[in-house]
Amino acid sequence: MVKTWLQCEGTWFVGVDALPTDPEGTIGGVPLQGPFTDAIGPRDDLHPAQLSITFPGYPRPRAGETDAAFRYRQRRDAAHMDGVRAEGSPKRRFFQERHDWILGLPLTETSPGASPLVVWEGSHHILQAAMSQALSPHPKDTWHKIDVTEVYVAARKTVFETCARVPVFARPGEAILLHPYLLHGVAPWQAAASAPKDGRMIAYFRPESTESDAFITRQK
Repeated sequence: MVKTWLQCEGTWFVGVDALPTDPEGTIGGVPLQGPFTDAIGPRDDLHPAQLSITFPGYPRPRAGETDAAFRYRQRRDAAHMDGVRAEGSPKRRFFQERHDWILGLPLTETSPGASPLVVWEGSHHILQAAMSQALSPHPKDTWHKIDVTEVYVAARKTVFETCARVPVFARPGEAILLHPYLLHGVAPWQAAASAPKDGRMIAYFRPESTESDAFITRQK
């Protein structure tokens, strides 16, 4: 493991682009295929898969994380929309990346309480509308520079108040396909949860969209 990817006092391995998958998602001669391919279609532009691993005790504080951020990780599963990045001090948020979809492939057999992925049902409608409101008045080539902090935080608050929190438990051989604007996070590891020594391990693909206005045009 790359030590810089091991965070939260050793309870979370971030693993960005950690797996040597090819641009079609193949690894070790095994192609990326399954029922989900009907939804995503063939790709030849995939990044090396991210490897997300959690271990017993997750979450612990992440290096440099404020007390408020750690409480949010504990109580709200560090819920976020991919592509919205925090920068500067104090932190301001910018919509830096737009993805076509998020695909998760479980790699280890665990019990349901081993830090499952968590989603907020229907949250993509709220977040997509919020991003559209914040960015559509501006030229497309400046969107990555537009501060969306207030709009994003307000939309996230609405999601917590109106959308059901749903833990998503999946096993090896199954797949999780998410809308790219869905609010999601990682639940704390439950005391009675079980997993192999390699932890709860999921490989993720999240290819960037080639549509410059994908957040507006994507089918909801």
